[in-house]
Amino acid sequence: MTTTTPPRPTPAARRPRLQHQIAGTSRTRGGTIPTLILLLGAAYTLLPVAWVLVASSKSRSELFSTFTFAPGTGLWENLQNLFAYGDGQYGQWALNSLFYAGFGSVLSTLVSTMAGFALAKYEFPGRQVIFYAILGGVLLPGITLAIPQYLLMSQIGMAGSYWSVLLPTLISPFSIYLARVYAMSSVPTEMMEAARIDGASEGRMFVSLVLPMMVPGMVTVFMLQFVGTWNNFLLPYVMLANERMYPLTVGLYTLLSKGSGEPALYSLAITGAALSIVPLVVLMLFLQRFWRLDLISGGLKG
Repeated sequence: MTTTTPPRPTPAARRPRLQHQIAGTSRTRGGTIPTLILLLGAAYTLLPVAWVLVASSKSRSELFSTFTFAPGTGLWENLQNLFAYGDGQYGQWALNSLFYAGFGSVLSTLVSTMAGFALAKYEFPGRQVIFYAILGGVLLPGITLAIPQYLLMSQIGMAGSYWSVLLPTLISPFSIYLARVYAMSSVPTEMMEAARIDGASEGRMFVSLVLPMMVPGMVTVFMLQFVGTWNNFLLPYVMLANERMYPLTVGLYTLLSKGSGEPALYSLAITGAALSIVPLVVLMLFLQRFWRLDLISGGLKG
């Protein structure tokens, strides 16, 4: 009985396998570096949040005497003292922030959607000039507008009121730019022409056809505007003088400033900062479903 040995692969046969192994190794190495960079970026952004959450659980004596990321035992006491401070000032600040960010962002989203849609789908004199002016507004830092806005509000007698914080946030150049980009890609011009032929007015066409198509873009604009207004500090700090009208950002700043004379207020300020993160997280988790539904609908259309 004779045995036969399998033929050895030739160099030409081994070359594709070797090239495949090299390509797989290069892809692995190419994916490792971006992953490490993303992990470092995530750690850089999440570590301060983790510190605030851990520090809010520490009592006044534990705050400066225990390990940085060691949980404390004073969370419930901090919460009680926070909501009892100043006859419930923190709750008032939270309601003010919700009003500024919620109501203001809804109005700003509607204004941005209408302006962006008009710039994308209508021809009128000066359209390009207005668009370039909006682009210039995107590049202009908001900090440079706080003092001029205060002077304007003082001239019309609105400085120190709720409207002095709301009105400047209604016009957002970046939101208008995003709405214009989304309207150009999501609203077919043919559909608008067909609606006009069927006798629909411009207002009815916008409400019945355009707005449903622009919901994902409006959600994005609303989210960005809400986060920006919720975290805004300089504008309400310049405009407002009454502590009862402060948002959380300015209120916590004043609380932290008073902590230099009363160290007990440090724990309250940190606990208040930890609580102020919760609405943003909840809002992000709630609005994610709109983006997910848009991706699913896009896949079905394809």
